[in-house]
Amino acid sequence: MEAVVLANTNEMSHEEWLAARRKGIGGSDIAAIVGLNKYKSPIQVYLDKIGELPEEETGEAAYWGTVLEEVVAKEFSKRTGLKVKRRNAILRHKKYPYFLANVDRLIVGRKEGLECKTASEYLKDQWNEESVPDAYFVQCQWYMAITGFQKWHLAVLIGGNKFRMFEIERDDELIAILERKAYEFWNNHVIPKVPPAFDGSQASSDLLAAMYPEHVEESIDLPEYFAEKLKRRDELKAMIDELAEEKKAIENEIKSYMGEKKYGFVAGRKITWTRYTVEKFDKDALKRDHPDIYAKYVTEGRKSQFVVK
Repeated sequence: MEAVVLANTNEMSHEEWLAARRKGIGGSDIAAIVGLNKYKSPIQVYLDKIGELPEEETGEAAYWGTVLEEVVAKEFSKRTGLKVKRRNAILRHKKYPYFLANVDRLIVGRKEGLECKTASEYLKDQWNEESVPDAYFVQCQWYMAITGFQKWHLAVLIGGNKFRMFEIERDDELIAILERKAYEFWNNHVIPKVPPAFDGSQASSDLLAAMYPEHVEESIDLPEYFAEKLKRRDELKAMIDELAEEKKAIENEIKSYMGEKKYGFVAGRKITWTRYTVEKFDKDALKRDHPDIYAKYVTEGRKSQFVVK
């Protein structure tokens, strides 16, 4: 193995492990940096590395992913006959000490590794027979960049009852791109503490909501360059509205041809037009007629609204 051990994790506390991860860019970080992790944005990675990311609780999906990691690893061994072992360490790149890897398993007797995943049934379409989600593909390539290995395995348990395995070959051209992006991110942003721009991801929106959960009744004069950005926003909104109307027109034209039929077929594609009854809950009526019951079951949440006039 070409990687160097940054820290042994055998007796590390969770807080110590998080602190060690902040010393460099890991597998999930690199996917976010190149825009392929829909749950994490580049600005989140930056804030995490400088220790200013707002704390958040571990979600159910992440919790069960950790719990079921051993189950996935054992099933992989059972199906492939390959023996796997833990590597209880955070590994780092020989040349770039801030390129990090916290691998799930290594294949005994081979220069290969294993990444274990779990996925919701709702995400099953992202896992077809030949490819894996881009973020995980990049993560495996990153681990090969750190270790020098030529192959990585990925095993996933989907919906608790579908098991799939993939072999990912090393892609040196992609690894070179990832290394360049990581180098630039670390040296242009993390080291000088210059934050990258917020992007348009939901992850960035969620982060802003966490950073600024309350507003104050004050105003601020924005820099003049925002005038051009708002003009571009207006153009994009007009384009989106126009495209949405064109999309709806196509759908309505097809519906008019289908009439009462539920299914339509054309060019190998299936169209389904379903009509069904839904029940609508009158929240305002309940609040008016039974305020005590309403108060018992309502919970407060926070939302934000962005308006341009």
